[in-house]
Amino acid sequence: MGDQVEMGDAVSAAPVDELMHGAAAAGGGSNDAFAAVEGNGNGNGHVSEAMEGQVQEQAAEEQPPVVDLEALTPEEERLWNVVKEDAADFNSWTSLIQEAEKLEVLSKVEKTYDAFLAEFPLCYGYWKKYADHELKLGSSEKVVDVYERAVKAVTYSVDMWMNYCTYAMEKFEDPEAIRGLFERGISFVGTDYLSHLLWDKYLEFEHMRSEWSRVAQIYTRILQVPLQQLDRYHASFRHFAYSHPLTELMTDEESEASKAAAAPKDSPPGDQEITTVPETDGVTEPAKPAEVTLEPSGTEDLEKYVAVREEFYKTSKEWDAKIRDFEIAIRRPYFHVRPLDDAQLGNWHKYLDFIEKEGGIEKTIKLYERCLIACANYSEYWVRYVHRMDEEGKIESALDALHRASSTFVKRRPEIHLFAARYQEQLADIKGARASYEVLSNSLAPGLLEAIVKHANFEKRQGNGDTACSLFESALELGKIKEDSRARAVLYIQYARFLDQVLKSPEKARKVYSTALDSLPSSKTLLEASHHPGISEVEYVNSLVDKAIAPSKIEGSSVLSAADREELSIIRLEFVDSFGSVEDVKKSEARHVEYFPPPKSTVESKKRPSLDNSVPDRAKVHKPYVGATATAPVTGPPAYSGQTQWNTFAPQAGYAQQSQGWQQPPIQQPTPPVQSQQWNQGYAAHQQGGYAGYGGYTSYGPPQQQAPVPQQPPYGGYGQGYPQEVNGWSSGGW
Repeated sequence: MGDQVEMGDAVSAAPVDELMHGAAAAGGGSNDAFAAVEGNGNGNGHVSEAMEGQVQEQAAEEQPPVVDLEALTPEEERLWNVVKEDAADFNSWTSLIQEAEKLEVLSKVEKTYDAFLAEFPLCYGYWKKYADHELKLGSSEKVVDVYERAVKAVTYSVDMWMNYCTYAMEKFEDPEAIRGLFERGISFVGTDYLSHLLWDKYLEFEHMRSEWSRVAQIYTRILQVPLQQLDRYHASFRHFAYSHPLTELMTDEESEASKAAAAPKDSPPGDQEITTVPETDGVTEPAKPAEVTLEPSGTEDLEKYVAVREEFYKTSKEWDAKIRDFEIAIRRPYFHVRPLDDAQLGNWHKYLDFIEKEGGIEKTIKLYERCLIACANYSEYWVRYVHRMDEEGKIESALDALHRASSTFVKRRPEIHLFAARYQEQLADIKGARASYEVLSNSLAPGLLEAIVKHANFEKRQGNGDTACSLFESALELGKIKEDSRARAVLYIQYARFLDQVLKSPEKARKVYSTALDSLPSSKTLLEASHHPGISEVEYVNSLVDKAIAPSKIEGSSVLSAADREELSIIRLEFVDSFGSVEDVKKSEARHVEYFPPPKSTVESKKRPSLDNSVPDRAKVHKPYVGATATAPVTGPPAYSGQTQWNTFAPQAGYAQQSQGWQQPPIQQPTPPVQSQQWNQGYAAHQQGGYAGYGGYTSYGPPQQQAPVPQQPPYGGYGQGYPQEVNGWSSGGW
């Protein structure tokens, strides 16, 4: 199931089934320490002032000392400081939660869970723990509030809906309210391959109420969905159907419809119409199978009733055969901060390819949502989802996905903000695009050359040439730029080219080169770039590049190598980004992806030469993120590291392993996990699908032993990282 959420196999937390352990704070004294006397019943009306003062002194002596339960313990204070410094530190968050739970002070528990779940909203198990604390220490209204927030945050989690519906079955009095909650959950996750947990609860609820026609309706709907346990449901349905009269299986409406259809005697039985349920995603509304023209009695009529559902089952099995291999390959369908292995990442791309081609838009959306639970820390899947929704004309869905990615799940990754800026510009959301660039320049990655140049080009397209120039000049004043001569040289080159070739101000460009050479007189890169020739117009350059990079259709003809053609295409992208319109940029990126599609597995594609002394300076420059390789996350969304960015210019050992502009934190060695609890029978049957040992919301079982994840190529041209070369553009381009 693509929406389970693992909480503890990679953390140093104590067993979470001890979350309720610990003594509560000692009870306080009476609130009635003394009572003011206003009258004695015989007309005195008040006590003397001396007597009043004596009573007050006595009350002050008897009142127990006040214990501030809101005060933080030293360990709480330490952990809060840690997570405020690094909000992506999952281990420290879980330790903080345990510390807050010890005294069972509700306000502390609420504050901690609210902060944690704002950072990791897909952890359904912690939503369940939060609701349990509210049930024990708070009120039923707060429990419902937590569950409502949970299903909004993890809408496509089968377990989240199952837990909520289980609570409703126990606490709600109105059966229609419970039934409505089940229907809400089924509408979102009813077609999940492992949604049998929720369907089982729904059947249990209707069985308890002896609502046999509703049970039959649920079975009818289930048989239209290719679930992992479809065969079990098929066998259960047949046993159920043959154990009840047909009159109990059919609703009143179905019975009336059947009687009405059976009234005409003219048409022979062979002409009776069989009506199947319209093709949908299978679960949004109850099926209404007025399938056959029959009297609701007799063995023959029952067989016809069952036969229709047998057809549903057969159709579902055919679809199951198509998706089974994809589903089996999803070994970790829940969220966790640890990286997924290459095979699972590649399988998600292949599965999405298949569903996009054959599944229809509803199935496509639901599979993307499942994917973005397991792959929430990977920018490429968010970018792919946005592109797909845009292609379908679902702009609101695209923007919603982009907002979730850039504000929560991959908010620390520069490439998602670069993509967001470009996409918002294409939608004419100039304010939004500018805000995305400013996130990079002001906080996330100040001094990132790719962001500086793209931001400047963006401002030029808006007619703000002076603003564009100020971006370069401000960047040149950054301390990190000043400390690294090679970064400064590349930025001077980009600024001079921008003045010369974009703003058509060669005199200003020469002044920039002059200033740069005065500052860096020994820079070979600057010396070469200062004599660079001019550039032609966009259309002319596009025509030349298109001819050069197009695959040859004549066998044996003399053409550029694949590597050279891809390099030339990347140079064209840089050129168009500077001189073209947003439509030119969009077309060039589409052409690049068409000719050089990134692999959809995580096997690393061809890399450009690493930076060493054998590579000329003009080649030691940064490709745009359209062709960048990506690095999978290690311990959650990595924070930007400015120090690594500037070190990448030094020709040092291991340079090729460092990404430009930001890096991920080192892998933290988790402590041995707690022993997992056993799932119920529903999960026990899913050993093959990745749930073996996934023991309830209180623990996660043994962690998967994974080797460090190698770099992977991005999807659709927007990678999760930056290439290993210099932070900048190709000084040999244009």
